[in-house]
Amino acid sequence: MIRLILVLIGLFAASAAGAQRRDGASHPSVMNTAPAEHEERRILVMLRMAPEHFRPSSDYGGAGGYGDPAAALARRRIATRIARDNHLTLVDSWPMPILGIDCVIMQVPGDEPAKTVADRLSHDRRVAWSQPLNAFEAQGASSAKGVPNDRLFAAQPSARQWRLAALHRVATGRGVRVAVIDSLVDAGHPDLKGQLIAVRDFVGRDSLSAESHGTGVAGIIAAAANNTVGIAGVAPGARLLALRACWQQSQATTRCDTLSLARALVFALESNAHVINMSLTGPQDQLVARLIQIALRRGVSVVAAADPGSGRGFPASLPGVIAVARDDLAGARSGVYSAPGRDVPTTEAGGGWNLVDGNSFAAAHVSGLLALAGQVGGDRGRRALTTGRAGGSVDACTTLLRAGAKIGARCD
Repeated sequence: MIRLILVLIGLFAASAAGAQRRDGASHPSVMNTAPAEHEERRILVMLRMAPEHFRPSSDYGGAGGYGDPAAALARRRIATRIARDNHLTLVDSWPMPILGIDCVIMQVPGDEPAKTVADRLSHDRRVAWSQPLNAFEAQGASSAKGVPNDRLFAAQPSARQWRLAALHRVATGRGVRVAVIDSLVDAGHPDLKGQLIAVRDFVGRDSLSAESHGTGVAGIIAAAANNTVGIAGVAPGARLLALRACWQQSQATTRCDTLSLARALVFALESNAHVINMSLTGPQDQLVARLIQIALRRGVSVVAAADPGSGRGFPASLPGVIAVARDDLAGARSGVYSAPGRDVPTTEAGGGWNLVDGNSFAAAHVSGLLALAGQVGGDRGRRALTTGRAGGSVDACTTLLRAGAKIGARCD
């Protein structure tokens, strides 16, 4: 305990110095990634497409990316007619053969609610369904800022509660790919160098600097171990797909939308991710739900932050999704796991470290644990998540035992 207190004192002392060094260097750029207000007036119109147009081996990152030119022109004509008939503006389109649809983005003019327009178009025989472009928010916040000089492993809740050093003697997550669907991860961070196998931006707006939330989540999952600096991730041997689907609006707010999340999910599926971490919550969303359901059918573990309110929220409420809240918030909520999520030291955008709180970071712990279990037992191992006697609190040691790990001591 004395060692822990000393480490935390050092963290907070470095916080003031780090804030002075970085003030004005990283903060002014975060607002550049915020969406324009008119995007709240956009809807997604899903057009039915015939199966023979699908080419699953192709890259569908942009509009008009599959099918012959005649079919592409036909799709464009249908979208144009729908937009004209409903006084909408055609913005863009994105073929999604994984769902058998073309996702067409349209702008809603005037004052009519976007949901009303989407509901009306859902009854059009040419449309599979239509929905608003929903907004999501990450479920975490910083509790302190800083760039510590000493190793912070002793301050990590998982080091004590999960006996992380002992678990790492059994597994590190080697060979497991974890997709972090979040804001921009700092790929150059000293605790994340070599841990990322892909970095993609699906937001569509340039960011001049890495962003806090995604960087913090990535560090908890897979920060490098035994490199003499910072922290050790729950699964330092795992490799991350850093998929930017969210943008930082302020130091405390990180947002995402339907389309950016869908694009990131498709990339994660095409990249054969074993675990998908979604430390965010928002409204029910049919497009995002359908893609997550495909992931679950393929045996991918999907972890989501529970809503901090009384319910589970979306996508945590979807059957098969692992809903996680921080250890003091899960309570007796049915189907919600609890994991460390208070005063957690993790990687900070810009090369430092930080203390964070929230369900986002509890979810990241569970994604890391599933990577350990996946190394030990493959798909079966990632289904071995176990809770202890205290409500839904995750029992990391027993989880690895159930996954097939050979752990010398009992999990008491």
